[in-house]
Amino acid sequence: MSRISSRQITDQVIKKLNNEYNKLDKLNIMVLGKTGVGKSTLINSIFGEKMVLAGTGKPVTNDISKVEQDGFPLVLYDTPGLELTGNNDYSSLSKQITKLIKDNYTDKIVGNEIHCIIYCVNTVSRRFESAESSFLRDILGKITIYNVPVIMVLTQAFSKNDAEALTNVIREENLPITDIIPVLADEYEFDEDITIPPYGVDTLTDKMAEILPESVRNTFIALESASLTLKLKIAKSAVNTASLAAAVTAAIPVPLADTAVLIPDQIAMLTGITLAFGFKLNKETTDSLITGTMNAIGPTVLGKQMRFSLLKFIPGVGHVISGTTAATIMESLGLTYIKLITMVYTGEIKMQEVNTPEGKKMIQRMFKGEMITAPAADKEENNG
Repeated sequence: MSRISSRQITDQVIKKLNNEYNKLDKLNIMVLGKTGVGKSTLINSIFGEKMVLAGTGKPVTNDISKVEQDGFPLVLYDTPGLELTGNNDYSSLSKQITKLIKDNYTDKIVGNEIHCIIYCVNTVSRRFESAESSFLRDILGKITIYNVPVIMVLTQAFSKNDAEALTNVIREENLPITDIIPVLADEYEFDEDITIPPYGVDTLTDKMAEILPESVRNTFIALESASLTLKLKIAKSAVNTASLAAAVTAAIPVPLADTAVLIPDQIAMLTGITLAFGFKLNKETTDSLITGTMNAIGPTVLGKQMRFSLLKFIPGVGHVISGTTAATIMESLGLTYIKLITMVYTGEIKMQEVNTPEGKKMIQRMFKGEMITAPAADKEENNG
C-alpha cells in the first residue's frame, strides 16, 4: 500500500467490477401461472427491482411476452393470460412454450436458452386443477432433453397449513419438478392487530442458485436481493480465495517495501465481494465503501502496530511479511469489508456515515477485531 493510494485501489476495483458486470451472462427465466397468482410480486421480491412493471415487454408468441431492461442482465418470459379450466384448450400455449424452449436451446446463440421455469400456484385456492397438472406434464415431457429445471411456487401462502396441504396434493401428481416452495412475498395485514411477515423467498432464492447452470449463477447472485445468506457465502468465498493467494504470494517472505505485490489479490477480493452484493449498489456507493475501507485500514495495516506485532525482522532483509501474515491481513480486510457492505446493504448504517471520522474509527475497530481473532494470526503468534 506504500506504492499505491487508496484512490488508485478504488479506481482499479471499480474498473474491474465494471468489466465483471459486462461479462455476466444474461439470465433467462420463464414464469408460468394463472392470472392473479402474484407472479409480478414474486419476481420483484426476488430481484428487488420493479422488474415486471419497469421492464419492456415484447410479444414473442400470441401468449408469451419477453420482459427485459437495458443494463439489467435478466430476461423474463411471461404468460400473463394463462387461464386453465376444464373447458379451455391449453394445447396451443403448451406448443408455444415448448417451441420457444427448443428454439432458444438450439439456435446456437450462447446464453439464449431458458435457464429455469417458475410455475406459480395460488395457495389460497387450495386447489391444483387437473388441467394444470396435464398442462405441466405435457410441457415437461417435451423439454426433458433441454435440462430446464422447474420449481413450483405456492404464492400468497398466508396459511402454512394450507401450503402444506397443497404441497401434499401436488406431490401426489408425481410431476418431474425440482421442488415445491411456499412463499409469501409481501407481508400480509390480517387485521389491525395481526400482520403475517413475508417468508419463503430466501428459500426459493437459495434453491435457484443451487439448480441454475454455473454460467449464470454469478448473474443470479448479483441480481437477487432476497437472500443475504447467499451473498455472504459467495463473498466469504472470495475472501478465502484471496487469503490463500496472498499466502502463496508471500510464501517467500515479502520485504515491507515490496508489499505492493499483494495489491492484485486485494483488488480481486474487493471486486468479488462487491459483485456478490450486486446491482443494488451503484457506482457512487461502491466508490464510497471501498475508499472508506481503504482509507481507514491502510494506515493500520502498515502502521506501527503491525511492525511490532506481525512483521518479522530478517538481518540483511529488514522487515518482512510472511505468508501467514499476508493471509491474516487479507482475511481481516475482506471480512471487515463484508461487515461494512452488509451494514450499508441492510440499512443498519447510512452511506453518509462511512466516510465520517466516526465511520473511520468504526472500520478500524472492526479490522483490529478481525486481526485479533483471525486463525492465521493465532498461528503466526504461536510460531513466532
